[in-house]
Amino acid sequence: MSTDAPLSGGAKAGYGLAELGSGILLQSTSVYLMIFYTDVFGISVVAASTLFLIARIWDAINDPLMGAIVDRTKTRWGKFRPYMLFGAVPLGIVTALCFTTVDLSETGKLIYAYATFIGFGMLYTMVTIPYGALASSLSMDSKERGSISGIRMMFGMVGGMVVAIIPFLVTAFGDGDTAQGYKITMSILCGLAAICFLVSFATTKERYSAPPQDTRFSVKDIVALLKANKPLTVLCLAFVANSLNMGVATATGTYYFTYNLGMPEKFPLMMLTQLVVIFIGIIASQIALKKFEKKQILIVGTLLGMVKPAAMYFPDLNIILGATIIGGFGQGLAVALIWAFVADTIEYGQHKTGKREEGMTYAVFGFFLKFGGAIGAMIPGLVLNYTGYVPNVEQTELATFGITTLAATIPLIVMSIFVLIFTRYDLDSKSHAKIVDELQQREAVV
Repeated sequence: MSTDAPLSGGAKAGYGLAELGSGILLQSTSVYLMIFYTDVFGISVVAASTLFLIARIWDAINDPLMGAIVDRTKTRWGKFRPYMLFGAVPLGIVTALCFTTVDLSETGKLIYAYATFIGFGMLYTMVTIPYGALASSLSMDSKERGSISGIRMMFGMVGGMVVAIIPFLVTAFGDGDTAQGYKITMSILCGLAAICFLVSFATTKERYSAPPQDTRFSVKDIVALLKANKPLTVLCLAFVANSLNMGVATATGTYYFTYNLGMPEKFPLMMLTQLVVIFIGIIASQIALKKFEKKQILIVGTLLGMVKPAAMYFPDLNIILGATIIGGFGQGLAVALIWAFVADTIEYGQHKTGKREEGMTYAVFGFFLKFGGAIGAMIPGLVLNYTGYVPNVEQTELATFGITTLAATIPLIVMSIFVLIFTRYDLDSKSHAKIVDELQQREAVV
C-alpha cells in the first residue's frame, strides 16, 4: 500500500462533478416527487407514501448486493468507474419517466409509478455505490478525504440550487400545464445529470483499490462486518436518524409553504437561501478541518442545523429565512464530511479483519441511509392522511398542525438522537493515520 500524493484541484473537481448529477436526481425525487404524485399525477397520499416505503426498502436491500458486485469487479476502466459510464444514461431516462404523467386508470398509474420509481432506485444504487466507494481509492489520507468530501458536497449543493428553480422551470415550460412542465423540465435536468456522470468518469483515475474479492452478500456477513467495525456501526446507526429526518423534511417543505404559510411561490427562495449558506458552510468546514476533528465539526453543524426546524413553529417568512441561514450554515458544516467518515472506516475494517471491502462498506452504509430514508418517506403520507390533508384546498387546523409536526417536531427529535449516537464515534485522524501506517508496514513485510 502506497501513500498517494495529494490530488490536484482539477482531479477533485472531476470527482465532485458526479455529485452535481447525483444531487439533481436525488433531490428532485426527494423534494418534488411526493407532491407531484399527490397534486399532479393523481395518487392519494397513502398510496404515494406506501410506494415510497416499499421502493426505498427494496432500494436499501439492493445496496449490499451492489457492494458485493463492486468488490468483485475488474474491468479495463477499473473497479468503480465503469458503473458511471454504463449507468448514467439509463438512470437519467428512468428519472425523467418518474415525472411523466401518463393517461392510465388509477391502478395503471400506480403500476407505472412503482415501475419507474423502483427502477430509479435500482439504477441510482448501481451508479452511486461504486461512485461513493471510488473516494477511498483517490487518497489514503484522512484530512485529504475530508477535502475531497467537501468538494464533492459543494457540487451537490450546486445540484440543489438547480433543483430549487424547478418550480420556475415547470411554470415556464408548462405554460399553464403543470404536468407538461414537469416532463420537459425533468427531461432537461436528467440529461444534464447524465452528462455530469460521464464527465466524471472521464476525468477520474483509480489510484488505489483492492483487487477483486469474493465478497458474499448475506445477513451473516453484513453482521460480521459491522461487529468488527465499531466506527462503521456508529455511522450506520446515526445516519439512520439523519436520513429519516431528511426524508421527512425534504418532502414536507412544499406542503408547509403552500398550506401553512400560504406562500408557495416563496419556497424556491427558501431553498436557494438554504443552499447558498450550505455552500458557505461547506467552505467553512474545509477551514475548520485544519484545527478540529471531523466529529467535532459535524456535531456543531448539526446543533446549528436544529435552528431551522425550530423556526417552523412560527409561520413567519422572515423568521424562517433567518433560521434557514443559521441552520443551512450548520448543515453545510455537517454534510461536507459525511463520506470522509465512511472512507476512514474502510482502513479500520481492513486493520481488524485483513479484508479491504470498499464496495461492501459503502453499500452497508447506504443500506442504513436508505432504510432511514424509507421510514422518513412513509411518515409524511401517514401524518397527512391522519390529520385530514386534502390536495389543492385550504387545510383544516388539524391538517396544518400535522404539517408543522412534520416540519418541526419530528426533525428536532430525530436530530437530537443523531447527535447522541454520534458522540460514540471514536475514529479520529490520529487513530486513522496510525492504522494506515500499520497497514503499510504489514504490506512491506509481505
